[in-house]
Amino acid sequence: MKSLFAFLAAGGPLMIPIGLCSVIALAVILERAINLRRRRILIPEIVGLIETIRGPGDLDLALAILEKNPGSFANVTRAALENRRLPAEEIRELVGDAGRREAKRVRKGLIALEAIAGVAPLLGLLGTVIGMIRVFRVIALVGAGNANALSGGISEALITTAAGLSVAIPALAAYHFFSSRAGEILSDMEHLAGTLLSKLRGMQAGGGAEGGGR
Repeated sequence: MKSLFAFLAAGGPLMIPIGLCSVIALAVILERAINLRRRRILIPEIVGLIETIRGPGDLDLALAILEKNPGSFANVTRAALENRRLPAEEIRELVGDAGRREAKRVRKGLIALEAIAGVAPLLGLLGTVIGMIRVFRVIALVGAGNANALSGGISEALITTAAGLSVAIPALAAYHFFSSRAGEILSDMEHLAGTLLSKLRGMQAGGGAEGGGR
C-alpha cells in the first residue's frame, strides 16, 4: 500500500484532481449499476396493468398500483391516468412533459461520466507537459548526463498520463454502456405510454380500449 501511494505521489499535484475524477466516476458507475435496471424503472406491476386495462373501471385500481410502486415510469403513467378526462391531445402533451422530466432522471450521472472521460486524459496530458518542463529545466541546469536528476520529471510525466487514461477508459466505456441501456429503457417507456394513450382514447370514444396501441 505504501509503495502504491508513493508511486501515485510521484505523479505530482495533478494526481489529486485525477484521483477525484476516479472517485466520482466509481460512485456514478455503482449508482447507475444499481438504479438503471429495467425492472427497477419499468416495474413489472405497472407494465402488467397497462397491458390489462380494458375499461374505465380498471383505472382506479391502476392508480392504486402506481401509489405502491413509485418511480419514473409510474410518474409518466400517473400523468396520463390522472388527466384522463382531458382531450386526448392535452393528455399526450402532459405525458410528453412528464416523460422528458423522467428521462433526465433516467440519464442522471451520464453527463458526469462523459465529462470525466474527456477531462481525465487532459489532466494526464497536462501532467506530462509539466513533467517534461521539469526535465528540460534540469537539463538546462545540470546537463543531460545526470539520469537521477532527470528521472523525477520523466516519472511525473508518465505516471500522470497513465493515471489519466486509467480513469478515462473505464469512464468512457461505462458512459456508452449506460447510455445504451437508458436509451432502450426510454424507448420501452415511450412505447408503453403510447399503448396507454391509445386505450384512453378508446375509452373517450366509447369504443373500448381493447387492442389499443398494439
